[in-house]
Amino acid sequence: MKTTAALILLVFALLYVPTAHADTFGSGDDQFGIDFVTIGNPGNDADDTGMPNLAGKVEDAYRIGKFEISEDMIDKANTQGTLHITQNNRGANKPATNVSWEEAARFVNWLNTSTGSKEAYKFDAGWNFQSWESGDEGYNAENRYRNSFAKYFLPSMDEWYKAAYYDPDKSGGPGYYDYATGSDVPPTAVHEGTAAGTAVYKSSGISPLKPADITLAGGLSPYGTMGQGGNVREWEETDLYLGNNSTSRGVRGGYWNEEQTSNLSSLSRFSEYLGNEQDVIGFRVASIIPEPSTLLLGALASVGLMMWRRRLS
Repeated sequence: MKTTAALILLVFALLYVPTAHADTFGSGDDQFGIDFVTIGNPGNDADDTGMPNLAGKVEDAYRIGKFEISEDMIDKANTQGTLHITQNNRGANKPATNVSWEEAARFVNWLNTSTGSKEAYKFDAGWNFQSWESGDEGYNAENRYRNSFAKYFLPSMDEWYKAAYYDPDKSGGPGYYDYATGSDVPPTAVHEGTAAGTAVYKSSGISPLKPADITLAGGLSPYGTMGQGGNVREWEETDLYLGNNSTSRGVRGGYWNEEQTSNLSSLSRFSEYLGNEQDVIGFRVASIIPEPSTLLLGALASVGLMMWRRRLS
């Protein structure tokens, strides 16, 4: 009985403990991985102190990229998917910038279609973005931008906000911090690094002037994401006015040469036209929770078999 109980506990621990996990895309020399962290605690309360008000409530568990998307990832996707996405050329592990929202959406679509999933975003033959309509497979009236059958997508305003600022284990009970380093105090400005409580901003005295590598973009959020405050601003899937028909999209998080600490905080949200390219704006990718692995399913089956045999004995 003790063995069975221990195995059950192990299985549920593997299923529900937030973990970092890399998904692999492409093949050969053009293969790359994206590290994801699990954002659990579904149905959390929204924050009524940030921008917008309310923000951060997400009904389902999901995953979000631990790091921003890099130039190397874009280059390899371009090679395999003929995406024609232009960007800065600062270095392979630098965050991809000068990427419009539409180009980020095309990259996400390739992540989906190259792994057998439905594209998240709809484009016409001229690469003009379109909302999903009621007759389209995967149409969701609550979010006409994202196809409900897609595995990968750009994070919505609430998904991005929760991953950056929410802490289910905050002292005094679950809640939100002002900054994406698990603190209400502005992070310490650094040019690069991974020390807790730091972010990449105020880099005006550094030459050459550029963001840090995506894996050296400051301290982590409570969920384990890096660079949601500083390094580069990031696209949201959601439009500025929280509707389904605007031509602008939310941008937030601050960037490497940001002088105002408030621009890194939960109170700061900007907008850009979805076709604009800015050398201070990048993005990260979010994802649904994958189906349980074969190992976990096998463990669950073993537990069931053991319990069935004990009933017969």
